[in-house]
Amino acid sequence: MSKQNVVLLAGGVGGAKLAEGLAALNKRVNLTVIGNVADDDEFHGLWVSPDIDTLTYSLADLIDRDKGWGLKEDPCNALSMLTSLGQDTWMNLGDKDFGLHIFRTLKRLKGERPQVIAAEIGRSLGVDATLVLPTDDVIQTRVKTAQGWISFQEYFVRERCQPTVLALEIAGIDKAQPTPESLAAIAEADVIVIAPSNPLVSINPILSVVGIREALQMRKVPAVAVSPFIGGKTVKGPADKMMQAMGFDPSGPGVATYYDGLIDALLIDSGDSQESEALEALGIMVGTADTLMQSLADKAQVAESVIDLAERCDFTLSPENLSSGERALA
Repeated sequence: MSKQNVVLLAGGVGGAKLAEGLAALNKRVNLTVIGNVADDDEFHGLWVSPDIDTLTYSLADLIDRDKGWGLKEDPCNALSMLTSLGQDTWMNLGDKDFGLHIFRTLKRLKGERPQVIAAEIGRSLGVDATLVLPTDDVIQTRVKTAQGWISFQEYFVRERCQPTVLALEIAGIDKAQPTPESLAAIAEADVIVIAPSNPLVSINPILSVVGIREALQMRKVPAVAVSPFIGGKTVKGPADKMMQAMGFDPSGPGVATYYDGLIDALLIDSGDSQESEALEALGIMVGTADTLMQSLADKAQVAESVIDLAERCDFTLSPENLSSGERALA
C-alpha cells in the first residue's frame, strides 16, 4: 500500500496529540501539519509561537507530558531573574524554551521567512513530519471581555480563561497572505484532517487566511474532523465555553455546523454516539472512537480511526458541486 499524504490543520495541545498519532502511522502516512500562528505574541522582546512550539516539541518527543506544553526538564532560571527585576512573568517560559525564542527572533530580525524558520527548527529537533505555517504575516487573535479587548495569551494564560468572551477578532487577517507551502500541501493532499483543536481560535485563524478556506472548499479528497468535545465538554481549554458564547453548541453537530462545506466526516467520542443521527441529517458521515488521547497508543488508534473514516467516504463527486446535505457518502 502506498503512503497517503495527510494534511492536518491543528492548534496546540489537542492538535499535537493527533499529530503524534498520525506521525506514528509513518508506514501509512506522509504527514504535513498546518499549525495555528494567531496565538503568537512578543514576550521580553522575543517572538513566541505557542501552538507551533507545542506541535514541534510533541513531534520531537521533547514536550513536558505533565503540563502538555513547554519542554520537559526545563528550569525557569531566566524567568526567575526577570521576576526579581520587576518584569511581568505570567507567561511561563523555561530556559531552553527561551533559547528557541531567541533563535526564532534573531532569524526574523534578519528577514528570514517564518515558514523557513519553523521548518528549520523542526528539522533541528528531529521532527520527521512537515511543519507548515498558514501565513508568514503576523495575525493575532484578540478577545473582547467586559474590560475591553485583550490578546489571546492574556485571556488564556494571564486571566486563565475566566472572563466571559463577548467577541473575537483576528488582527492583521485582512492583509495576511497564505504561504505557498500551505496551498501546495492542500493541493497535494490525499486526506485532509481537522484536529480536535478549538474551532474558534485554533482552526478558524488558519481558515481565515485568504485562499485556504477556498482551497479546502475546492478539494477533491475527503476531509475529516475530530470533535474536541466529549459529553459537551473539552478535555482541556475553553473551547466549550467559547463555542457557547459565540452561538455554537459544543457538540459534534455544533462542530459540523461550524465547519459546514469544509468536512465530509466527523469522528466523535464513542460516548457521544447518540449524536450520529443529527450528524447524518447534516450529510456528515460519522465515526466513533475513544477520543481521549492519553498514551501514544491512544493517539495512534484515533489516527487510525480518522484514516479509516476518510477511506469510507465515497468521494466520486467534487465537493464544490455539492451542498453539505447532498454529499455522496458511503
